[in-house]
Amino acid sequence: MNKAILVSRLLLGLIFFVFGLNFWLGFIPVPPPPDGHASAFMGALYLSGFLTAVKVLEIAGAVALFAKRTALGLVLLGPVVVNILFYDVFLAQAFNPIAVLAGALALFLLYTERSRFLPLLTKGAA
Repeated sequence: MNKAILVSRLLLGLIFFVFGLNFWLGFIPVPPPPDGHASAFMGALYLSGFLTAVKVLEIAGAVALFAKRTALGLVLLGPVVVNILFYDVFLAQAFNPIAVLAGALALFLLYTERSRFLPLLTKGAA
């Protein structure tokens, strides 16, 4: 189990580190979003600077995962993963295998760190 956690943590961190850096360095070509709402959404994210903040959080979450701070990494990357999956399903209407892999890895790591997150779901949690 420890090897699965290590591989999952490093792979999820690598995904977000690489794609986060790609925003600035452009070493992986990014296809344009499909026309319509997906294109408008991505345009708004990019032009407003919001996407820059998301990419900073992706890199910070990846660094946290590399530094064995899994719970912190999941707190930073969890909302990003959910938004990527929602974008793919509702706006792009496309299957993105990397996003699905990231979601599966994040869920697995969330399960392994459940003792840190379960108090948030109990009554009286601060």
